[in-house]
Formats: sequence, C-alpha cells, structure tokens
Amino acid sequence: MKTPHSGYHWNQITPRYFEGWYFRLTLPKINQTFAFMYSIQDPLGGMRLNSGGAVQILGVDETYLYRSFPKVQQFFADKNNLALGHWGKTNLKTTARLLSPAQFSNCITEGYQVTSSLNQGSIYDPVTNEYCRWEYQIEPVYGWGNSQQPQQSTAGWLSSLPVFEPGWQITMAHGLATGWVEWQGKHYQFTNAPAYSEKNWGGSFPQKWFWLNCNSFEFEIELALTAGGGIRQVLWWQEEVALIGIHYQGKFYEFAPWNSQVSWQIEPWGKWRLQGKSAEYKVTVSGETDLPGTYVRTPTAKGLVFNCRDTTKGKLSLSLCDRTGKTIVEANSISAGLEVGGAPWDKAWSVFK
Repeated sequence: MKTPHSGYHWNQITPRYFEGWYFRLTLPKINQTFAFMYSIQDPLGGMRLNSGGAVQILGVDETYLYRSFPKVQQFFADKNNLALGHWGKTNLKTTARLLSPAQFSNCITEGYQVTSSLNQGSIYDPVTNEYCRWEYQIEPVYGWGNSQQPQQSTAGWLSSLPVFEPGWQITMAHGLATGWVEWQGKHYQFTNAPAYSEKNWGGSFPQKWFWLNCNSFEFEIELALTAGGGIRQVLWWQEEVALIGIHYQGKFYEFAPWNSQVSWQIEPWGKWRLQGKSAEYKVTVSGETDLPGTYVRTPTAKGLVFNCRDTTKGKLSLSLCDRTGKTIVEANSISAGLEVGGAPWDKAWSVFK
C-alpha cells in the first residue's frame, strides 16, 4: 500500500521549498467533510519571512480554521515514510518527534502528528476563540495503483527526478477512518468513514490548476476518484497536463498523458467537465456546485496566500466503460471535493484532445 514519494523530500539545503499534505475525511450520513491541510515552507528558517508551518482545516459547512506554526525546528518528517508533525504549544523540552496518541494528548496543547494510519491534532484561533481537536485511526484500502501490486507515482516515473514543479502524489486514494473530531464545541464520532490523502512538494506551485476528488459515492463503497490538471513547470518551459485516476473493486484505471488523451472544460467556478480515452477505456466526469466555496491558502513566493477556491459538497457524476461501450461503473455523489486555483480564471479553461 505504500506509494512512492511517501517520505519527506526536502534536501536540507534548498532555502526556497515547500511541502504540503492533504487529508480528507468524509461523513456521508451528515454530508460533512473535514479537510486537514498541513504545510511547511522555507524550512531552512533563519530570517526568511515566509519560513514556517501551518494547519488549515475546512470543517462543517465548509467553514475555515487556520493556525500558523512559525518555529520550523518544531517540525519533523520521516524521509522514507508518511510520518510528520509540528508542535506548537507544549510542555515537552525534547526534540519534536512522533508520540503515542496518549502522549500527544497529554503533552501537546497545539500541534499535529500524522502517519499513514493516524491523524491527530489540536489547533486554536485566539482571535475568534474557535478551535478543532481530532484523533482518528486509518485503515488504507487503495494507494495509487492496482491492489496487491506495487503502487505507482501519480505523475509517472519522471516525478522521481527534479523535472516537474511541483511534485504530486496521491498517498491513499481510499481508506477507512475511525475516531472523532471536535469542531467548535461539537463532537463528531465515526466508524469506517471514507478517508483520503495526498501531498505535493517543490519550489513552486502551478500557475493555475483544478482538482476533483470523491471516495463517497451513492451505492458504491469500493469506488474512488481523483482528477486534476494544471499548468506546471517542466525545466525551462510550461505545459498543460491533466489526469484522471479511478479505483474500483481492486482495479486501477489510469488516464494520464503517457497512456491516454484527457480533455477538459473548467469554468472559473461552478462546473468541471473531463473526459479521458485510452486504448481500453473511456471515462467521463462531471462536477458542479451552486455553493460559493471557500478560499484556502497555498504556497507562493510571498508565502501562504488565498488563491485556491474549494467546495467539499460538490455534485459529481462518473461514467466508466470499456472500448466496446460496456459500462463498468456509473455513480453519483453529493460530497465531492471540487477546486480551482491560481490564475487567470476570467473565462473557461478548455483543452480538447
């Protein structure tokens, strides 16, 4: 289940660098999502204005909570595995490291720790008096690839080289989460709730991008979708690329630049349309929302800024068939993650192949 790029990528030298992790938890019974976003930027520290870490959470009804952790020396991450954390307020005098859940609860007033099987933390906004505490265990179901086979790099084998900016990896396309979240004084308990995680890293974020994610479909419990596209840096030029990845009943269906034609039409907000064609399969994905969405921060040369718009309550439909036209799966959801980011978004972004 372990995917490539699960570990921390920073080389301990480069001053301009970011790495970010996204963990999504969906509660289908109440149609709510908690999206936890962890990041570290310019980890060399020193006098750099943008240096530090942060936690962002999209919570109930897409409300937003943010907390910065400026002390980079209290951030830690494993080079080989998905394991990281950042301590804020604590009574411990030791070097920041992974703790047992009980130790963390007793000793870390503000901060987080996360692995492939645990997500735990506590943050507080002293201005608004809003807070969030969470702890849940994760049982991975899908990584990024066919079940019972070696997992794949989301952006292909070249993502192991410093060619593309930024790197992108889905670390868990689908999993089952059991635990609790306390959000603004209300306690949410859950068992086997859909969970998801991904990460990105590098020296620059895409100039412009879109993203769709859903692993909570009506009547389909073994289905997960992630799709995304952007204008990314490739050495000294830029390119428009997109991919669609589907896990269904243990099988991985990949539509990527190296094996498929992927077309898209993304409105500045409200409508996402994608189509992928490979030698064996065809997929159509449609997302839409009437909600205004919520802006979240992403890394830039000027630090974390609001240039990314999200909804966690998007409507999504998916249709996957083989080359003869035989349907493999058709499914719908009202709890899709839909996103646009960067600029410009003054008109629809259409690429047809």
